[in-house]
Amino acid sequence: MNPVLIFRHSPTEGPGYFTTFLDRHGIPWQLVRIDAGDVVPDKLNGVSGVCLMGGPMSVNDDLPWIPPLLALIRQAIASDIPVIGHCLGGQLMAKALGGMVGLNPVKEIGWGDVRISDADAARPWLGDATQPMLGFHWHGETFSLPPGASRILESAWCANQAFVLNDRHIGMQCHVEMTPELVASWCDNGAEEIAASPGPGVQSPNAILTDLPARTSQLHQLADKIYSRWIQGLNR
Repeated sequence: MNPVLIFRHSPTEGPGYFTTFLDRHGIPWQLVRIDAGDVVPDKLNGVSGVCLMGGPMSVNDDLPWIPPLLALIRQAIASDIPVIGHCLGGQLMAKALGGMVGLNPVKEIGWGDVRISDADAARPWLGDATQPMLGFHWHGETFSLPPGASRILESAWCANQAFVLNDRHIGMQCHVEMTPELVASWCDNGAEEIAASPGPGVQSPNAILTDLPARTSQLHQLADKIYSRWIQGLNR
């Protein structure tokens, strides 16, 4: 089986639980470290899937790697190669497919429930879940739905938390890949941002770090559902 290609855009926003899940299922993966100067390939070369992680930049920034990555996303989707995006990754997917990315009404940082917004579209990914599920958030921007996509998740502070396309691709605004180590690292590195961003959707580092093992365990229940569905479409 060819590997899943994983794009990392910042050294602090590694793949986390996503690669733990892939390893558990015997799925090979390859990391493209945009933050370390790795070049975006111009062809997919038979990869089984494409994963896009988060990052502090905006998809609207004038960065040299963004246009070729948007082109690669379009190439993957046109070739029915599954694509999954986390936060910035979901925004990259939305922009590549014709959506817009701009400021969310409020910044959203910390733990918060996500709710199913379209039961039929969500069912292949989340089953018949009816109760809110715990998500992790760290974003100031959000995406609009690209043409043909269905919104499946929303939260109190962000209408578009996840969209799916063709039962094969999923773009998320939330982070389901978090581990206790990643959360602690982000709280350390992002303490100044939190302090400078008071608002109803922003939690303090102490609040975010409370009951961390239990919360990440809950988060992984959501991740397991999404990732389990996503790997069904991988080219094997």
